[in-house]
Amino acid sequence: MSLEQTACEDLKAFERRLTEVISCLQPATLRWRILLAIISTCTAIGAWYWLTDPHTSDVSFTQSLINHPFFSTSSIILVLLLMSGIHKRVIAPSIITARTRIVLTDFNMSCDDTGKLILKPRPAQS
Repeated sequence: MSLEQTACEDLKAFERRLTEVISCLQPATLRWRILLAIISTCTAIGAWYWLTDPHTSDVSFTQSLINHPFFSTSSIILVLLLMSGIHKRVIAPSIITARTRIVLTDFNMSCDDTGKLILKPRPAQS
């Protein structure tokens, strides 16, 4: 095998592995996005009911939160999810492709969002 054939096979293997990694992340990313959307929606709905409650201004802040356990619970869950790094899990494939693009620019290549390599034309030699 020539050096060019070996390089081509290496590029194909790299592309297969990159697409495999990104495609394996997609189901988990979708689940995290759904979970974040549900908890965010619950928190927003709970906040609406909490803010529109006429008794909220009459009682203390703590008592107000106790009176609205749906909002309190969903807010705590949302904060815990954010502290555990859900925002990174939601965009994990984007992080991987962005970092891969940075490395591939040194080799005059790029990749799309699915991990397929994009070969750019060689710069003109002077």
